[in-house]
Amino acid sequence: MRFAFAGIDFLGDVFETLLVKGWEPVKLFSRPCDSIYDFNDATVSRARGLRLPVQFTRIQPSDLASLKARKCDALVVAGYPWLVKGWEAHLPYGLNFHPSPLPVGRGPYPLFKAILDASPEWGVTAHVLEPAFDTGPMIAQERFALAPDESHDTLLARCQIAARRIAGTLADRLPELWQNARPQGEGSYWPRMTQVQRTIDWSGTVSDVLRTIRAFGSIETFAKVDTRFIYVWEGSGWEEHHGFRPGTLVHRHRQHLVVAVRDGFVLLTGWSSYAPQGPRNARR
Repeated sequence: MRFAFAGIDFLGDVFETLLVKGWEPVKLFSRPCDSIYDFNDATVSRARGLRLPVQFTRIQPSDLASLKARKCDALVVAGYPWLVKGWEAHLPYGLNFHPSPLPVGRGPYPLFKAILDASPEWGVTAHVLEPAFDTGPMIAQERFALAPDESHDTLLARCQIAARRIAGTLADRLPELWQNARPQGEGSYWPRMTQVQRTIDWSGTVSDVLRTIRAFGSIETFAKVDTRFIYVWEGSGWEEHHGFRPGTLVHRHRQHLVVAVRDGFVLLTGWSSYAPQGPRNARR
Protein backbone atom coordinates (compact mmCIF):
# COMPACT_ATOMS: atom_id res chain seq x y z
CA MET A 1 0.00 0.00 0.00
CA ARG A 2 1.43 3.37 -1.02
CA PHE A 3 0.55 6.14 1.43
CA ALA A 4 1.07 9.75 2.44
CA PHE A 5 1.13 10.74 6.09
CA ALA A 6 -0.14 14.03 7.53
CA GLY A 7 0.85 14.65 11.13
CA ILE A 8 3.47 15.31 13.79
CA ASP A 9 5.26 13.38 16.53
CA PHE A 10 2.07 13.41 18.66
CA LEU A 11 0.90 10.27 16.81
CA GLY A 12 4.08 9.66 14.85
CA ASP A 13 4.05 5.98 15.85
CA VAL A 14 1.25 5.53 13.33
CA PHE A 15 3.65 6.57 10.56
CA GLU A 16 6.40 4.30 11.88
CA THR A 17 4.06 1.32 12.28
CA LEU A 18 2.89 1.54 8.68
CA LEU A 19 6.51 1.64 7.53
CA VAL A 20 7.38 -1.42 9.61
CA LYS A 21 4.37 -3.21 8.13
CA GLY A 22 5.75 -2.68 4.65
CA TRP A 23 3.62 0.23 3.44
CA GLU A 24 5.47 2.41 0.96
CA PRO A 25 5.62 6.13 1.86
CA VAL A 26 5.07 8.77 -0.81
CA LYS A 27 5.09 12.07 1.08
CA LEU A 28 4.91 13.67 4.52
CA PHE A 29 2.59 16.59 5.25
CA SER A 30 3.35 18.24 8.58
CA ARG A 31 2.89 21.66 10.16
CA PRO A 32 4.93 24.24 12.07
CA CYS A 33 5.43 23.26 15.73
CA ASP A 34 6.40 25.37 18.74
CA SER A 35 8.89 22.78 20.09
CA ILE A 36 7.41 23.41 23.54
CA TYR A 37 4.27 21.29 23.46
CA ASP A 38 4.15 20.21 19.81
CA PHE A 39 7.01 18.55 17.96
CA ASN A 40 7.60 17.08 14.53
CA ASP A 41 11.38 16.55 14.73
CA ALA A 42 11.28 12.75 14.80
CA THR A 43 8.66 12.40 12.07
CA VAL A 44 10.34 14.90 9.75
CA SER A 45 13.75 13.33 10.36
CA ARG A 46 12.37 9.89 9.54
CA ALA A 47 10.78 11.16 6.33
CA ARG A 48 13.92 12.94 5.21
CA GLY A 49 15.94 9.84 5.98
CA LEU A 50 13.66 8.06 3.52
CA ARG A 51 14.16 10.96 1.06
CA LEU A 52 10.47 11.80 1.04
CA PRO A 53 9.17 15.23 0.08
CA VAL A 54 8.04 17.13 3.19
CA GLN A 55 5.41 19.89 3.12
CA PHE A 56 4.58 22.23 6.03
CA THR A 57 1.67 24.09 4.44
CA ARG A 58 -1.96 23.04 4.26
CA ILE A 59 -2.90 20.27 1.81
CA GLN A 60 -4.42 21.76 -1.34
CA PRO A 61 -6.37 20.11 -4.19
CA SER A 62 -3.20 20.20 -6.30
CA ASP A 63 -1.40 18.17 -3.63
CA LEU A 64 -4.09 15.50 -3.74
CA ALA A 65 -3.86 15.39 -7.53
CA SER A 66 -0.11 14.98 -7.20
CA LEU A 67 -0.59 12.04 -4.85
CA LYS A 68 -2.90 10.41 -7.38
CA ALA A 69 -0.29 10.88 -10.11
CA ARG A 70 2.21 9.12 -7.87
CA LYS A 71 -0.19 6.18 -7.49
CA CYS A 72 -0.77 6.84 -3.78
CA ASP A 73 -3.43 4.59 -2.26
CA ALA A 74 -4.09 6.23 1.12
CA LEU A 75 -3.79 9.50 2.97
CA VAL A 76 -3.33 8.80 6.69
CA VAL A 77 -3.92 11.77 9.02
CA ALA A 78 -2.86 11.86 12.67
CA GLY A 79 -2.34 15.11 14.55
CA TYR A 80 -2.91 17.38 11.55
CA PRO A 81 -4.85 20.61 12.31
CA TRP A 82 -6.31 21.37 8.88
CA LEU A 83 -9.41 19.79 7.42
CA VAL A 84 -8.72 17.77 4.27
CA LYS A 85 -11.49 17.89 1.67
CA GLY A 86 -11.89 16.39 -1.79
CA TRP A 87 -9.54 13.47 -1.33
CA GLU A 88 -12.20 11.03 -2.66
CA ALA A 89 -11.61 12.16 -6.25
CA HIS A 90 -7.94 11.25 -6.03
CA LEU A 91 -7.36 8.42 -3.54
CA PRO A 92 -9.04 5.13 -2.61
CA TYR A 93 -8.60 5.73 1.12
CA GLY A 94 -8.52 8.78 3.39
CA LEU A 95 -8.53 8.24 7.14
CA ASN A 96 -7.83 10.03 10.41
CA PHE A 97 -6.65 8.88 13.83
CA HIS A 98 -8.46 10.70 16.63
CA PRO A 99 -7.58 10.35 20.35
CA SER A 100 -11.08 9.76 21.67
CA PRO A 101 -13.74 7.01 21.71
CA LEU A 102 -15.79 8.63 18.96
CA PRO A 103 -18.46 9.87 18.66
CA VAL A 104 -17.57 11.26 22.10
CA GLY A 105 -14.88 13.93 22.21
CA ARG A 106 -14.70 15.32 18.70
CA GLY A 107 -12.52 18.38 18.52
CA PRO A 108 -8.93 19.63 18.52
CA TYR A 109 -7.54 17.90 21.63
CA PRO A 110 -9.98 16.13 23.97
CA LEU A 111 -7.51 14.57 26.43
CA PHE A 112 -7.55 17.47 28.89
CA LYS A 113 -11.33 17.42 29.25
CA ALA A 114 -11.37 13.63 29.59
CA ILE A 115 -9.38 14.03 32.82
CA LEU A 116 -11.25 17.12 34.01
CA ASP A 117 -14.55 15.30 33.58
CA ALA A 118 -13.22 12.15 35.28
CA SER A 119 -14.32 10.07 32.26
CA PRO A 120 -14.52 6.39 33.27
CA GLU A 121 -13.12 5.19 29.93
CA TRP A 122 -11.33 6.53 26.90
CA GLY A 123 -10.04 5.35 23.55
CA VAL A 124 -8.67 5.99 20.09
CA THR A 125 -10.57 5.83 16.80
CA ALA A 126 -9.56 5.56 13.16
CA HIS A 127 -12.28 6.95 10.91
CA VAL A 128 -12.96 7.94 7.32
CA LEU A 129 -12.11 11.56 6.47
CA GLU A 130 -15.25 13.64 5.96
CA PRO A 131 -15.85 17.37 5.27
CA ALA A 132 -16.40 17.95 9.02
CA PHE A 133 -13.85 17.20 11.73
CA ASP A 134 -13.96 13.75 13.36
CA THR A 135 -17.37 12.72 12.01
CA GLY A 136 -16.60 10.01 9.44
CA PRO A 137 -17.55 6.33 9.73
CA MET A 138 -15.39 4.43 12.21
CA ILE A 139 -12.94 1.97 10.70
CA ALA A 140 -11.38 0.74 13.96
CA GLN A 141 -11.55 1.69 17.62
CA GLU A 142 -9.87 0.69 20.86
CA ARG A 143 -11.30 1.58 24.28
CA PHE A 144 -9.81 1.28 27.76
CA ALA A 145 -10.78 2.14 31.34
CA LEU A 146 -9.26 5.21 32.98
CA ALA A 147 -7.71 5.09 36.45
CA PRO A 148 -9.03 7.42 39.19
CA ASP A 149 -5.63 9.13 39.25
CA GLU A 150 -5.16 9.22 35.46
CA SER A 151 -3.03 12.14 34.25
CA HIS A 152 -2.66 13.82 30.89
CA ASP A 153 0.76 12.22 30.42
CA THR A 154 -0.39 8.67 31.17
CA LEU A 155 -3.47 9.12 28.99
CA LEU A 156 -1.41 10.50 26.12
CA ALA A 157 0.97 7.53 26.32
CA ARG A 158 -1.96 5.08 26.38
CA CYS A 159 -3.53 6.77 23.34
CA GLN A 160 -0.25 6.64 21.46
CA ILE A 161 0.17 2.94 22.20
CA ALA A 162 -3.45 2.23 21.20
CA ALA A 163 -3.00 4.20 17.96
CA ARG A 164 0.06 2.11 17.16
CA ARG A 165 -1.93 -1.11 17.64
CA ILE A 166 -4.77 0.18 15.47
CA ALA A 167 -2.29 1.19 12.75
CA GLY A 168 -0.87 -2.33 12.77
CA THR A 169 -4.34 -3.79 12.33
CA LEU A 170 -5.22 -1.37 9.53
CA ALA A 171 -1.98 -2.11 7.75
CA ASP A 172 -3.03 -5.75 7.50
CA ARG A 173 -6.78 -5.36 6.93
CA LEU A 174 -7.62 -1.88 5.61
CA PRO A 175 -9.81 -2.91 2.62
CA GLU A 176 -11.87 -5.26 4.80
CA LEU A 177 -12.24 -2.81 7.69
CA TRP A 178 -13.02 0.03 5.30
CA GLN A 179 -15.92 -1.91 3.82
CA ASN A 180 -17.31 -2.53 7.32
CA ALA A 181 -16.88 1.02 8.66
CA ARG A 182 -19.68 2.02 11.05
CA PRO A 183 -21.45 5.41 11.01
CA GLN A 184 -20.86 7.38 14.20
CA GLY A 185 -24.31 8.82 14.75
CA GLU A 186 -24.86 11.64 17.21
CA GLY A 187 -21.83 12.72 19.19
CA SER A 188 -20.22 15.54 21.13
CA TYR A 189 -17.77 18.23 20.07
CA TRP A 190 -15.24 19.45 22.65
CA PRO A 191 -13.74 22.83 21.74
CA ARG A 192 -10.25 23.99 22.62
CA MET A 193 -9.60 24.47 26.35
CA THR A 194 -10.15 28.00 27.62
CA GLN A 195 -7.80 29.86 29.94
CA VAL A 196 -10.34 29.54 32.75
CA GLN A 197 -10.49 25.75 32.39
CA ARG A 198 -6.72 25.63 32.49
CA THR A 199 -6.50 27.71 35.68
CA ILE A 200 -6.48 26.21 39.17
CA ASP A 201 -9.49 27.27 41.26
CA TRP A 202 -8.30 27.33 44.85
CA SER A 203 -11.89 27.55 46.12
CA GLY A 204 -12.37 23.95 45.04
CA THR A 205 -11.52 20.81 46.98
CA VAL A 206 -8.17 19.05 47.17
CA SER A 207 -9.55 16.50 44.72
CA ASP A 208 -10.68 19.22 42.29
CA VAL A 209 -7.33 20.98 42.30
CA LEU A 210 -5.28 17.81 41.88
CA ARG A 211 -7.52 16.70 39.02
CA THR A 212 -6.84 20.00 37.23
CA ILE A 213 -3.10 19.56 37.70
CA ARG A 214 -3.28 15.99 36.39
CA ALA A 215 -5.46 17.03 33.46
CA PHE A 216 -2.68 19.14 31.98
CA GLY A 217 0.38 17.37 33.41
CA SER A 218 3.58 18.42 31.67
CA ILE A 219 1.58 20.76 29.43
CA GLU A 220 1.12 22.76 32.67
CA THR A 221 -1.82 24.43 34.29
CA PHE A 222 -1.90 28.05 35.41
CA ALA A 223 -2.26 29.34 38.96
CA LYS A 224 -2.21 32.47 41.07
CA VAL A 225 -0.61 32.06 44.50
CA ASP A 226 -1.32 35.19 46.54
CA THR A 227 -0.20 37.85 43.99
CA ARG A 228 2.20 35.66 42.03
CA PHE A 229 1.37 33.86 38.78
CA ILE A 230 2.96 30.49 38.09
CA TYR A 231 2.80 27.42 35.85
CA VAL A 232 2.15 24.12 37.65
CA TRP A 233 2.71 20.56 36.47
CA GLU A 234 2.99 18.53 39.67
CA GLY A 235 1.40 18.53 43.11
CA SER A 236 -0.14 16.48 45.90
CA GLY A 237 -2.37 17.31 48.82
CA TRP A 238 -4.36 16.32 51.87
CA GLU A 239 -7.67 17.12 53.50
CA GLU A 240 -7.60 19.10 56.76
CA HIS A 241 -9.81 21.65 58.52
CA HIS A 242 -8.24 25.11 58.67
CA GLY A 243 -9.04 28.81 58.84
CA PHE A 244 -7.05 30.03 55.85
CA ARG A 245 -8.59 31.77 52.86
CA PRO A 246 -8.40 29.48 49.80
CA GLY A 247 -5.42 30.45 47.67
CA THR A 248 -3.30 31.55 50.63
CA LEU A 249 0.34 30.47 50.58
CA VAL A 250 0.61 28.99 54.07
CA HIS A 251 4.05 27.39 53.90
CA ARG A 252 7.15 27.32 51.73
CA HIS A 253 10.22 25.10 51.89
CA ARG A 254 12.74 25.81 49.15
CA GLN A 255 10.71 25.35 45.91
CA HIS A 256 7.81 23.53 47.56
CA LEU A 257 4.67 25.62 48.09
CA VAL A 258 1.70 24.71 50.31
CA VAL A 259 -1.53 26.46 49.30
CA ALA A 260 -4.84 26.38 51.16
CA VAL A 261 -7.96 25.08 49.39
CA ARG A 262 -11.53 24.68 50.60
CA ASP A 263 -11.06 21.40 52.47
CA GLY A 264 -7.31 21.13 52.97
CA PHE A 265 -3.94 21.92 51.43
CA VAL A 266 -2.18 21.36 48.11
CA LEU A 267 1.59 20.98 47.94
CA LEU A 268 3.05 22.26 44.66
CA THR A 269 6.28 20.43 43.87
CA GLY A 270 6.58 21.15 40.15
CA TRP A 271 6.11 24.76 39.06
CA SER A 272 7.84 27.64 37.31
CA SER A 273 7.48 31.40 37.07
CA TYR A 274 4.81 32.89 34.89
CA ALA A 275 6.12 34.75 31.81
CA PRO A 276 5.28 38.47 31.64
CA GLN A 277 3.62 38.15 28.23
CA GLY A 278 0.99 35.78 29.60
CA PRO A 279 0.34 32.07 29.83
CA ARG A 280 1.57 29.76 27.13
CA ASN A 281 -1.17 28.40 24.92
CA ALA A 282 -2.54 25.00 25.68
CA ARG A 283 -1.75 22.27 23.21
CA ARG A 284 -3.32 22.40 19.76
